[in-house]
Amino acid sequence: MIGENGSGKTSVLEAVYLLAMGRSFRTRNLKHVIQTDEKQTQIFARIHPGIPVGMQISSILGTQIRLNNAPLKKLSDLASHLPLQYIPANCHQFFDLGPGFRRKVIDWGLFHVEQEFMFHWQAYKKILSQRNAALRNSKPINEVRLWDSSLIEHGLKITLYRDDYLTTLLAEFIKWFNLLCAEYSNAKYEIRYSTGWPKDSQFADVLHSTISRDTALGYTRSGPHAADWSIKINGQDPAEMCSRGQQKMFFLAISLAQISLLREKTQQKSVLLIDDISSELDAEHQVLAMKSIKRLGIQSFITTTNPELNRSININKKDIMFHVKRGEISQA
Repeated sequence: MIGENGSGKTSVLEAVYLLAMGRSFRTRNLKHVIQTDEKQTQIFARIHPGIPVGMQISSILGTQIRLNNAPLKKLSDLASHLPLQYIPANCHQFFDLGPGFRRKVIDWGLFHVEQEFMFHWQAYKKILSQRNAALRNSKPINEVRLWDSSLIEHGLKITLYRDDYLTTLLAEFIKWFNLLCAEYSNAKYEIRYSTGWPKDSQFADVLHSTISRDTALGYTRSGPHAADWSIKINGQDPAEMCSRGQQKMFFLAISLAQISLLREKTQQKSVLLIDDISSELDAEHQVLAMKSIKRLGIQSFITTTNPELNRSININKKDIMFHVKRGEISQA
């Protein structure tokens, strides 16, 4: 999609994102997606092989989602039908937004390829909430520790899934990043995963030895909910050695690697959303990114302010170029 800044290109991506995730990437309050002076908005699409999905957001009735003509019970059901990767214009913030953002990236990949991961993640989250409530309410230590065995059980499963997935992801990432940034084709890569507790300690021992600290803080500090991961290039942090454009390619390579792993393990194809592929990238790397995406053979929605981009890549019959102006979409 081609259009000037503020023309409405990102709103199209947001609509697809809403149908896949049940939430917006721009606001927590879905009422804000309703056009000014309107009472509601509706979004509808068909997911291959023809499953209808629709969302109605009303300032009065709230949000209603239907999947295959039935009310949606869980957002995870929506996400499982429409795997999606979203790359924002400021995706270099992958390095700046902290461990929480990076955990979401890896957990999203795991959600689609490991059936049991969501069960352990949801169980861990619920138990952690209960333990933290006991800590906040100054419950006796013995009562707090009642949650530890289950927290450890699910926490270790999550850690094992993440560790295995990251090892597999690294090999796929290297392939895509070398295509996108040939200047690093001879580099050495290393993936590092911090479990969320001291490296040479057991999770159970850490929970037991830090109970006084957790009581004082009012929450559980150690565990998979505090984990982090990174990919080092020649032993260095990409945030310090890579330009903004290279950082964007870095995040794109992670997304393409996750899409590849999903197809390899489940035969599912993701939908890819990229907002403003032109930002931070010179003309050569814009073309390189587009050609790499086309190799995946997936449905992609890509916005740009560069009207020359479509002339630089091999457009075929499956590729459609749209022009967006003042919220109106027309085929270019």
